[in-house]
Amino acid sequence: MTDHSPSYPLLLGSGSPRRKDLLAQFGVVPDIIQSADIDETPYTNENPRKYVLRMAVEKNAPLRETNTTHLILTGDTTVVVGKRIFGKPENETEARHMIETLSGRTHHVMTAICLTSPDGRISTRLSDSKVTVKRLSQGEIDHFMASGEWNGKAGAYAIQGLMGAYIRRISGSFTGVVGLPCFETNQLLTGFGYF
Repeated sequence: MTDHSPSYPLLLGSGSPRRKDLLAQFGVVPDIIQSADIDETPYTNENPRKYVLRMAVEKNAPLRETNTTHLILTGDTTVVVGKRIFGKPENETEARHMIETLSGRTHHVMTAICLTSPDGRISTRLSDSKVTVKRLSQGEIDHFMASGEWNGKAGAYAIQGLMGAYIRRISGSFTGVVGLPCFETNQLLTGFGYF
């Protein structure tokens, strides 16, 4: 009988229940879930692609110091308008500004993932999707803000929530917009011999 157990146990370096659920879609159940608290402030004039990749790698590094026997998967999602990085809003005023900015425009949602192994391998992938939001009325913006869904979300929204009703078009990875691109993640895990 062939043993199909993973070569290493998996640590998901994220407190996001959405990432855990997305892994479960293709049969991956992390052995440990643990997140690293890092400074997520972009550097001055930092390129959004470089920023999101840096965040995924920097979230991975402190976990490697204390978990030397696991594959470690970390990720970061950011919303990008032009060259502006929209992270998690600090308050309702900032969230409203983000939603008003996204209204009637196409923006990018970038999710970077980083996978490392106990034998020192490290690999990253970047998913870049275009998302078009319909022009929102003041009433729709007020309704969205009152829902509280903006809290703790990159770009002040989650596509699987209320904002999904206002999305006209997506070009790219839906799961990447949610927070973990399943195709790229599956490719990385396969390449590292997880399956």
